[in-house]
Order: sequence, then C-alpha cells, then structure tokens
Amino acid sequence: MPILEHLQPQAVFAQFEQLCAIPHGSGNTKAISDYLVRFAAARGLRHIQDEYNNVIIFCPGTPGYEAAAPVILQGHMDMVCETAPDCAKDMTSEGLDLFVNGDTIGARGTTLGGDDGIAVAMALAILDADDIPHPPLEVVLTVDEETGLTGAFGLGEGMLTGKYLVNLDSEDEGEIFIGCAGGLDTLGTFHYTPEPAPAGLVWFRIHLFGLKGGHSGDDIEKGRGNSNKLLNRYLSYGTAAFALRLADFNGGNLRNAIPREASALFGVPVEYVKPMLAYFETYKADVLAEYAVTEPTFEITLAEEQAPAEVVDLATQRRLLDAICGLPNGVLAMSHAVEGLVETSTNLASVKFPERGVIVVTTSQRSSVGSARDEAAASVEAVLRLAGADVIHSDGYPGWNPNPDSYLLRLTEKTYQDLFDQAPKVRAIHAGLECGLFLEKYPHLEMVSFGPTLRGVHSPDERLEIATVDKFWKLLSGVISAIEKQ
Repeated sequence: MPILEHLQPQAVFAQFEQLCAIPHGSGNTKAISDYLVRFAAARGLRHIQDEYNNVIIFCPGTPGYEAAAPVILQGHMDMVCETAPDCAKDMTSEGLDLFVNGDTIGARGTTLGGDDGIAVAMALAILDADDIPHPPLEVVLTVDEETGLTGAFGLGEGMLTGKYLVNLDSEDEGEIFIGCAGGLDTLGTFHYTPEPAPAGLVWFRIHLFGLKGGHSGDDIEKGRGNSNKLLNRYLSYGTAAFALRLADFNGGNLRNAIPREASALFGVPVEYVKPMLAYFETYKADVLAEYAVTEPTFEITLAEEQAPAEVVDLATQRRLLDAICGLPNGVLAMSHAVEGLVETSTNLASVKFPERGVIVVTTSQRSSVGSARDEAAASVEAVLRLAGADVIHSDGYPGWNPNPDSYLLRLTEKTYQDLFDQAPKVRAIHAGLECGLFLEKYPHLEMVSFGPTLRGVHSPDERLEIATVDKFWKLLSGVISAIEKQ
C-alpha cells in the first residue's frame, strides 16, 4: 500500500515513492537509470542514456513556447546509503521503508535519499503535467554525484542547448543559491607490517556512536563531533601511557559526510588494564561534556573482546595516530565576500583497514576560492606525507561563481515573492553542486538552485519536510511558466 498517496503535490510524491522502491546508491544506478529511460519512452519523449547511465529527457515547449530558449532542469539520481547500527537492510538490493511522521518523511533505519531523489521526482512530475506551460525542457539526471560528480564530469559537451539551468539539489526552502564551493579529495595510504598479537595483552573494543554526522559542506560549521578525531584522542594517549597496541580502526564511511561512528580494537598489558579503565572514564566524561550542546545523543562504550591474530607494527601505529591528530578538520576560513559563508574547510572523512597491511585515510577539502582549496589540500598532504603515507588527490571539481545580475535570478526572486508574499534569501552554499561543471562546459548558462527543506542529509536521521515540497513545486512551475519567450 502506498505510504505517500495522501500527500500533496500527489504527482511528485507518487514519483518519489516509486523511486524509493529502487535501490540507487552511488555506484548502483543502472536500475534507476533504466527506470527513467522507460519513463521517457512510455511518453514518447526523446531521451539519451549515455555510457555512465546519465539520462537526458527532452520535452517540447507547450503552445506559445515552442521557440523559447530551452530550460535545463538538473538533479542527480544517486543517493548516499547509510544505515543505523541496528538496521539490517541491504541497500544495494532493497528499497526504502518510508514513513510519515507529522510534517516530515523519513526512511526506517536508513538515509532517505531526498538528496536528490526529490529532484528527480519533481522533474518527472513536471514532464507528466499537462497544465503547466513551459519552454522546451532538457531534464538532465546524472549519476554518482555523491562520490565525485562522476556523471556530470562524463556528460558530453554539445548535448544541451538550454540558456537557463535550474539545479534542483538544494536543501533549504526559501533560499535561492547562486554559487557553490569547489572541492577535491585527499587520500593517504599507510602500508604496515602485520605482527602476531603479543601475548599477555587484554583486548578491548572502544566504540563511539550517536553523533549527528551530516553533510561535510553544509553542516561543517555547526560544531559537530568528528568520530575519527575523537577516537584518535583516546588511542594516541593510550599508546603513550599504556603501551596500547592497535589491531583495527574503523571510522566513517563517506568522503562527503561528517563521520558519526568509529571503533577500534586494541590491547594493553595486564598491568595497565586498571589505569587504562580509569583513564577511559575521564576521557569519556571530558568528551561528552565538550559536546553536550551540539551532540546530545553521543555515546562511548568500552568492552572486552577476544584477541585478534595480528596487530599493526608499532612504528606505523604511532605514525598513523600522529597523522590523524595533526590533520586539520572543520572550518579553515570564513568568506570575506559573503557574510556567514564558510569559505574553506576540510573533513577527516574515514579511516579504514581495507585489506591486510593497508590503512586508508580519506579526507575532503572544499572552498569557494580555488587557490584556497588547493592550499588546504596541500596542508593535508603535508601531514600525511610527514607521517609516511602515500598521498593522492582526486581530480576535484570547480566552484560556481555567483552572477547576482542574471535574468533567471531576478525572475526566480519575483516568482517567489509573488507566490508567497515574502522575499527569498539569495546566497551561496559551502557544498559541491554540479553547477560548476555545467558552467565549465556551457559558459553561457544562467543558473539558480533551489529545493525543499531536508534535514539530517547523508544520515539515517534524514527528513524531508512535506510542506516545503509543495512550495518547491509551485516555485518551479511558476519559474518555467514565466520564463521569457524568445
């Protein structure tokens, strides 16, 4: 039985619920891409599905708009797949379990994928509508935005003819975005010599959980705890004070999410067990007090565990923990051009043992200033190299410089004012949008980005505010109906 059928606008929520039934995490988008192709084919709309599984759907203008400049509606079809610790759902093969709670929609035990499934649903509902006048539309739905904007990078040039682009990947209703940060990832790989676990050690698992996490761009200034940094604090002290030996460190998952969980398996000699346990209580009390305001559900546990077969060699252990301690994390600079906007930041996203003898530390840097982004990445690289790691950078993606004088922005502002009798906020965002890549390939484009309100994005706490979807629908319909007839 449909969960969202009673919600308005029904056309949008019906599409969203169908999309949520299809697994579509980053790197697993073939099924949803094929669904979009079938959608277009069933309506006789010209479409392209490229080698990356990006889909472009072309829709002619309605009467009176046939010769108008085409408008591009753009979003991405992939979602971040995160599950709560007690959730057994396999998000590679199972759809989401949606629920409605008051004025919000969520998914039980998992991320919702409102980022950016609601954009896809909105675009499909627009294509299906027969009562919205509009210019020719080019609906561009990309893949793997969340893991490096792969689809947007791979999209061929010359495929689009639109003059205006409306990006549907924003998360704050009432705000119109006209700029975004560029970013890149910096990965450090440590190679270590596995050693047999020393005899005479007592083994423990420390687990940090219950942090809010969130988007590493949009939430980076909110003072949330980074589980990797906080766990490392304990392990670093323990190595020096209690001869701690490390067997495993598992923290964070996604490069663009603030890590909300981390655990480690470690052993200490019998004679250090009692002082180690005493220090744990002190550490726990101190850290929970530090984050009492911003992280009210934060928890730290310690429990005995069976001995592992191997440990990290001590030299590498010390280099790894020193590196994590020294790596910058969080806001590095605020914008001097836009009040309240984070200019530059870095996120210590994950620490993983992907295979025997290998540890990978993943970080991501963002900035609205290209040179500042590169300097942040250089700082991270320097710390990792000094610790003996092999370092690589991703190709990165460009930012989007604001154009406050564009016709499309003025039209969107006026439409919002006319519809809702209040002025929207116009701002830039410290997160990566695909707009920068589209602007590189199509420098003539005028662009805006807007959307409904989403909270807890990239975490199982993700919620979509229902009432804002209706306002999103009205604004988008109003903008494309009022666009100039060329």
